[in-house]
Amino acid sequence: MISTRSVKTFITENSKQTQELGKILAREINTDKIICLEGNLGTGKTTFAQGFLKGLGIKGPFTSPTFVIFKYYKSRKLKNFNIYHMDAYRVNAKDVLNLGWKEIVAGKDNIIIIEWADRIKKIIPKGAVWIKFKWLSEKKREILFKSE
Repeated sequence: MISTRSVKTFITENSKQTQELGKILAREINTDKIICLEGNLGTGKTTFAQGFLKGLGIKGPFTSPTFVIFKYYKSRKLKNFNIYHMDAYRVNAKDVLNLGWKEIVAGKDNIIIIEWADRIKKIIPKGAVWIKFKWLSEKKREILFKSE
């Protein structure tokens, strides 16, 4: 998928394109099982996550887990995988650790997509894919993929 220490940049002009980019990443996922989304409010993190979840064959509708912190799904395409959609906007690293983070990260059959991941960066394992969302104009956003 995304090679180690690679950087790729995409420009999307609407939410459909942003969702499609999420679907593409989901189809290519193999060893990168932690997807970290960061960017200002309204830049497309949830929209991207919706496309990613659709790309894994999960039925929607999808909303951001802002108030429940984690949402759990089973993938139809990846039969043995557990999918966790997390929103770290209202929590800190200690809160997430208390919610079973270490067990979730250790699970070899778990895929985790995290909105506002930069808020809990100190507990994100190495090897995660970081995706930064940034407004370029009213309609255009830059989406930067970086694997460390």
